[in-house]
Amino acid sequence: MLLVIDSGNTNIVFAVYDGEKAMGEWRSSTRSDCTADEYGVWLTQLMQLKGLNPQDISAAVMASVVPANVFALKTLCRTYFHTEPLVIGEPGVRLDLQIMLDRPEEVGADRLVNAIAAHTRYKGSLVVIDFGTATTFDVVDRQGNYHGGCICPGINLSLEALHMAAAQLPRVAVGRPLSVIGKATVPAMKSGVYWGYVGLIEGLVSRISKEFGEPMTVVATGGLAPLFAEATDVIHHLDSDLTLRGLVEIYRRNITEEKLKRA
Repeated sequence: MLLVIDSGNTNIVFAVYDGEKAMGEWRSSTRSDCTADEYGVWLTQLMQLKGLNPQDISAAVMASVVPANVFALKTLCRTYFHTEPLVIGEPGVRLDLQIMLDRPEEVGADRLVNAIAAHTRYKGSLVVIDFGTATTFDVVDRQGNYHGGCICPGINLSLEALHMAAAQLPRVAVGRPLSVIGKATVPAMKSGVYWGYVGLIEGLVSRISKEFGEPMTVVATGGLAPLFAEATDVIHHLDSDLTLRGLVEIYRRNITEEKLKRA
């Protein structure tokens, strides 16, 4: 079985796949001071509660946008699962896509993984929206090449900044308000952030499509994607497991390539 690790700025997602089938998925808050042993004890216990044997893990693949976490996660794979992880972005890792950027080395591993997963599953030119700590819009052409995109403050980050910067504005939770016009401070804040974000999504997708010169299929992923997909027609597909499936696909490509070299 394959251990898949998606290390983001807010959460780390661990999953176990048997072929294309997800056998279990768990989340941990991202902490740069968390050790391999802490991850190991936590993860192996959760796997066993799910009926999975940690000794059945035979390979691992990971992507991280937090460099400080990479060493601990590599050590986790080596110590507790006796496997050397395939790390996206390291030399020799095959992605099979062209990065059409001025500085391709700067693009986050998670954005490339999402691009690969989306192109594998959906047809035509794509906009992939990932609702994470930052909200990213990534453009993928019909051949699967990555053309860059936009990076915006995530919705929770926007709410926190509003609370921190304005003395009289409270901390509020994200949610779809019943009306656009708020009749009090909290409803007004919720409306401004939520419907403002819907406007951001619709506006950026429209401008991206116009600039790219053709209609785009829009795929949304990330924890808050369902909340915004219900409010706009510009999002065509919800895909909560996009990043994990992209990591599985990258692992498959690299293992296939290694087998061909040995043949």
